[in-house]
Amino acid sequence: MQTEQVSQSFIEAYQGSFSNMLRWEQLDNLWSQVRQSRQAWHIYAVGEAPPEQTVSAEQLKLFLTEITALLREEHQEDYCGIVYTNDKNNPTFIKIYDPNNLGVVCGFSSNPPLPGWILSVVPPSDLQVVLPQTSSRKRWWQRIFSAP
Repeated sequence: MQTEQVSQSFIEAYQGSFSNMLRWEQLDNLWSQVRQSRQAWHIYAVGEAPPEQTVSAEQLKLFLTEITALLREEHQEDYCGIVYTNDKNNPTFIKIYDPNNLGVVCGFSSNPPLPGWILSVVPPSDLQVVLPQTSSRKRWWQRIFSAP
């Protein structure tokens, strides 16, 4: 029963309202808020097993440094635009999209890609189980070979 409640809390948070960190300065400010927060954070790499434990302050600091370097290197734009948070001033849930798997992340797609990473104060659930992605591309590809 407890697992279902945690799962539901995480899914509700995941599907909540988010603001985009459009500029790199906004991302830097968000990371500053996270570093100053007294919250215990989970770092979830979507596609891996969800973490059961929160990370230490040092692990969080290292992750923020490394993810910032990765985003700036692989998302070579003069804007950020691939990090979203539920609250810019008091974040408790952050979605970080993989620069190599963006699709339509702004919410206008009926099936946006899953984020690459999530920072959450709520224990995560396995998004690939709870919110499986469609097989539309696979079906499209199979249709070519099944045609007479």
